[in-house]
Amino acid sequence: MGPNEEPLERSRKRKLRAVFGGFIALLVLFTLFGNTLQSLTLPKVRTEKPTHESFVYTLEGSGNLKPIAEAKLTNPGGWKVKAVHVKEGDRVTKGQALVTYDSSSAERELQDEKAQWEKMQIELQNTQDRFIVSAQEGDEMKKRSVSRDLEKQKIDLGIQERKIKQLNDRLASQKQISAPFDGMVTKLNAVVGLASAGEPDLVIANESRGYRFEFIADAPLLTSLGVSLEDKVQVEVQAIADQQPTMLEGAILELADAEPRMASPSDQAANPTAAIARKVVRVKVAGSELKGGEQARVKLTKRSQQEGLLISNKAVHEDREGRFFYKVEERKGALGNVFIVRKVQIRAMETNDKVTMVPRDSVYENDLIILESSEPLQEGNRVRLQ
Repeated sequence: MGPNEEPLERSRKRKLRAVFGGFIALLVLFTLFGNTLQSLTLPKVRTEKPTHESFVYTLEGSGNLKPIAEAKLTNPGGWKVKAVHVKEGDRVTKGQALVTYDSSSAERELQDEKAQWEKMQIELQNTQDRFIVSAQEGDEMKKRSVSRDLEKQKIDLGIQERKIKQLNDRLASQKQISAPFDGMVTKLNAVVGLASAGEPDLVIANESRGYRFEFIADAPLLTSLGVSLEDKVQVEVQAIADQQPTMLEGAILELADAEPRMASPSDQAANPTAAIARKVVRVKVAGSELKGGEQARVKLTKRSQQEGLLISNKAVHEDREGRFFYKVEERKGALGNVFIVRKVQIRAMETNDKVTMVPRDSVYENDLIILESSEPLQEGNRVRLQ
């Protein structure tokens, strides 16, 4: 090779290397561009990281206090009200007069019946005299007739005495209404000069039995909290006139069945069925300062004994194999990282209406849990992060 050919050869090699390098760069560029275009077609997912927090069950309920036991008092006689001795909110003692009625018509009827009884007594005495005369005369027929009259009049007298007693009892029981127990007047309908209009003339709450309020709660939550009859609870009572609430001790009085509710989307992890069973929770409260009508509130909390990480209920799904969630597995590659969907079965869990606690061996704190996806997902799908 001549001295002039050497520079030409080197120049040709440089050009070949430049062309080859450009080809390789172009190939890499097209590869990256193709991967970018492909990644844009992948399902887009929104993720979260699990949190390490205490799992707490919380139950809150409120209602207005009502007396557990009350008496609705009215006058069956239909008499007009003569006097009202109490007003709403008054505390009364057993036997105290509450309402007095105009019993003048019944008293006149009683006087008439007593006068009739006295007339019958006189007639009986006359018949007895006739019996004595007939006995002295020896007239057996007349004697038997007068004897029958005497027996008949005694029967009539007995009927009249029972009638008078019944009128006396009615007058004594209906002339006024007295308190059947120590309590408080919660409602007063009696009006002086008017007869009862169908409603009770007054209602008295039995304070010794206490007050109650009720609310509805999901049955699974009550089970998780371990709520049962006679459990002691702290009740916050807010009177209408008071600015500061009062804390009183209450007790679970009753747990009654209530209409189930339809499950909301956030409930699906807690209860995958269409309806969630519910209970009416009735709570008893006692206190000398209570009058009824106050707003009462109870809040129960319980920490879970299990340990795990919390994920949102939106991430939890269910199929024939049970409940599961999807997480993102990141793989490093020469042309960039790729994100693969992994399906994780949930073997044991606790849940409420917002989050689900899963065991620590199912998920780690830095895992990305899929909450939403632009397309349906399966195990092994590639995705792009939102």
